[in-house]
Amino acid sequence: MNTFHLKILAADDPFYTGPCESLIVPTSQGKYGIMANHSNIIISVVPGALFYRLPGEKRKIAAVSHGLVKVENNEVLLLLDSVEHPEDIDANRAKRAADEAKEAILQSKSNQEHSAAQARLARAVSRLRVKQNYGSK
Repeated sequence: MNTFHLKILAADDPFYTGPCESLIVPTSQGKYGIMANHSNIIISVVPGALFYRLPGEKRKIAAVSHGLVKVENNEVLLLLDSVEHPEDIDANRAKRAADEAKEAILQSKSNQEHSAAQARLARAVSRLRVKQNYGSK
């Protein structure tokens, strides 16, 4: 079985470290797949659904925020602002965060405030989609 070493970190909190068979990360260009012995690369991650398969297990799913993925010498490092399993997402909290971000976009007085609010909205919407699409087992 071809595997690579995967390390997923969210704000210095280890989410997963160990062997992985495949990984699909959300990027601004769409979903990007990584398998064992992938060429070295660094890619920007956008809010969305992360899919990964551990040896001998079913595919796992997580909601991720902005971050980076680095592939080097059959090791993959995923650095994210946040990462959550669908069952750990509080849908009501995510809806409130989306509403607050929408209001912040309307009230923003600078490009920086607007961009920050858009990032919060993207994360909240991503969390809700992952919860709705993959949260029930």
